[in-house]
Amino acid sequence: MLVVNRFRAGQDPAGLRAELELVHGLLAGQTGYVDGWVGRNLDDPDLWTLTTRWVNVGAYRRALSTYDLKLHGVPVLSRAVDEPGAYEVVEPGGVLNVVEPRVT
Repeated sequence: MLVVNRFRAGQDPAGLRAELELVHGLLAGQTGYVDGWVGRNLDDPDLWTLTTRWVNVGAYRRALSTYDLKLHGVPVLSRAVDEPGAYEVVEPGGVLNVVEPRVT
């Protein structure tokens, strides 16, 4: 599972970078974390990303529920661009999840 969170740096790109590196470090210490990185857009330097891979969606959700991530991570992640961020990795010939509407 792939998680892509995009952020606008605004007036403090150095501050955002430090926050994203901190959050990435917290996520990297969680069970089910595979790998990840902080990136900045080449064409629009105001646009940053925190991208992580997980063994499954449950591992990512459990990581977000830990004390340190609730305290230090969620306040940063809540400032991400408002868009879906969870992706399934598409492997050659792999079977994809079936798209079913969610009932709320």
